[in-house]
Order: sequence, then C-alpha cells, then structure tokens
Amino acid sequence: MAEPHRAPTRRRRPTTGGGVVMADVARLAGVSDQTVSRVLNDHPRVRAETRERVRAAMRELGYRPTASARTLASGRSRTLGVISFDAARFGPAATLAGINEAAQAAGYLVSTIALTAADQAAVTGAVDRLLGQGADGIIAIAPQRSVGQALVEADHGVPMVTLDKSFGAHIPVVAGDSASGARQATAHLLGLGHRTVRHIAGPTGWIAAEARVDGWRAALDAAGAEVHEPLLGDWSADSGYDLGRRIARQPGLTALFVSNDQMAVGVLRALHEAGLRVPEDVSMVGYDDIPEAAHLLPPLTTVRTDFTEIGRRCLTLMLDQLDRSPEPGVRVTIPTELVVRRSTGPAPDHSPR
Repeated sequence: MAEPHRAPTRRRRPTTGGGVVMADVARLAGVSDQTVSRVLNDHPRVRAETRERVRAAMRELGYRPTASARTLASGRSRTLGVISFDAARFGPAATLAGINEAAQAAGYLVSTIALTAADQAAVTGAVDRLLGQGADGIIAIAPQRSVGQALVEADHGVPMVTLDKSFGAHIPVVAGDSASGARQATAHLLGLGHRTVRHIAGPTGWIAAEARVDGWRAALDAAGAEVHEPLLGDWSADSGYDLGRRIARQPGLTALFVSNDQMAVGVLRALHEAGLRVPEDVSMVGYDDIPEAAHLLPPLTTVRTDFTEIGRRCLTLMLDQLDRSPEPGVRVTIPTELVVRRSTGPAPDHSPR
C-alpha cells in the first residue's frame, strides 16, 4: 500500500512572542546576540563573512528590525529631531533636505516639527514632543534670536545643534557667512563705480538679516561711501515689490543690495514699472541663489550659500556629539560665493558726484 503523499518539509521560522526576534537570528547564524546587534548598527568590527551570514539569516527568517529593536541594540533610537521655522523658504527647505540626505546615509530617521510661532511655549512644546518620541538629539533651524533664546530655556541636556548662532556656550552651530556675503555683494557694486549702495534688509530679529546689514555697512564704511538707512522687508516677493516702489522714487539710486532673492524678484518688477532698467539705470544683487535666479530678466547677480552643505555639517556635528565628546561650542562657518550675472553693471553717467 502506497504511503500517503507528504508535503516537503520546510524549516519552521522560530518565533518568540508571536514574531521573529534578534535571538532567533543569532541562533540561525551561529553568532551571539551582540554580533547581531553590531550588524544592525553597522559596527565596523564585524568580519565581512560574519556580517553576510547574519544578513542571510535575517532574510531567511523574514526579520525586520523595529525601531525598538534597534534602540535596544544600540541604546539609541537612531532618530533625530529637527525644529524648523519658515520651512517654505528656500534656505530652510534646502537645509532640511541636506539634513535628511545625510541622516539617511548615516542610518538615522528624521522627525521634523515645523513651527510658525517663535515663542517660548511653541519651542518648548516642540522639544518635549521630539524627546517624547525618543529623539537622540535635536537640530534647530533657528533663524531668529527669540527662537535661540527659547531653545536655551528648553534645553534638556540632550545633544543639540543650531543654525545661524549659538545661544549657549555648549551648543555647536553651523552658519553661512552672511556678513562676508554681504560685503562681497556691496564691494562688487562699489567696484563697478557706484558711489553708494542702498539696501533692502530682512526683518528685525533675524540673525542672517542683521549679519547682512553689518556686512553691507562695513563695506560702505571701508570705502568711505554714504550709508543710507536700510528698508526692512519680510523675505517675501510682495514686500520686495512694495519696498522697490518706495526706493525707486529716491534720488541718486544706482545700486541696490537685497537681502534675499525672493524680495529681489519683487524689486525687479517695481523697478521695471518705475521705468528703471536693470542694470543700465540700477544694478542689483540678491542673496541665496535660488534656482530661479539664473532665469530672471535679467539673470540675477546674487550671493550663493550652500544650504545642502550646511545641513550635512549639522548632521556631522550631531553625530560627533552622539559618538564622542567634542569640544563644546564648536562653530562651523560655510563660506559664501558671489555669482555674477547680468543684473549688475557699471554705474551710469548720471551717478551722483
């Protein structure tokens, strides 16, 4: 009598508590739990053949390490918190993209909270929420003085990195060299024969805006040029347009430095409507080098900041704090570059003498 048909035997996946766990992987791979932990966290002191054997066991068992498993393996959640303000603007958005790219390469997740208010309660609440999610550290895109001061008050002793300025002696900071960029922009216009340079600045209390005013003023002072009071915008093209209409009526205007490219877009329209040609009547320099800057009419001379590199360096400083004890209060300054296009030219003959 023939034996009944039997289905081929298959290795039964070991389970613990209803699912595959790290110990199951260790048994199948013939290694210790600690070795599995090291493979999960890309520890360099694991031989290549051992690493592949552990990964093969993970694939065979269908093991997918959870965030909690990684936390148990390393003592970290491998999640970083980012607090961002005015996240729709080019600079913060590009910086956040740089942070995300670098974090992904390092095996970290990023949890972002975008705030519209810069008050103490909002900042403290954001820090508490990120720490409640188990963030190993916090990167704060903190462009306003009020934000930085709130961060100091909300400091829970976790690793922290800020942009633009360090508000605590122990907090590392990464920043573009706004003052230097403004000096380059202003010196470029003065070098074209303009007797002075007017300025449309960013809003009061913004660290980069104040640094750009300082750099613009320093370049004028060094050249012995007249310094007019800057007009204050809010970073938007609308404010640039409104202020451009005002400044177009001022006598002797031949050169203008605008604190960001979005405002410069509005200024270009205002000057055009006032019958002023750029650069034949008024030369203009913006700041940031947004992707559209090269496609404006005329293409905009501007100051380029590598915001993606700023984001990467923020991540590097954060990992330095998590992996070792770096020197407190490290400051990393990212240099700027003047990109000369067709919105600047020699001073017109009717330049004031």
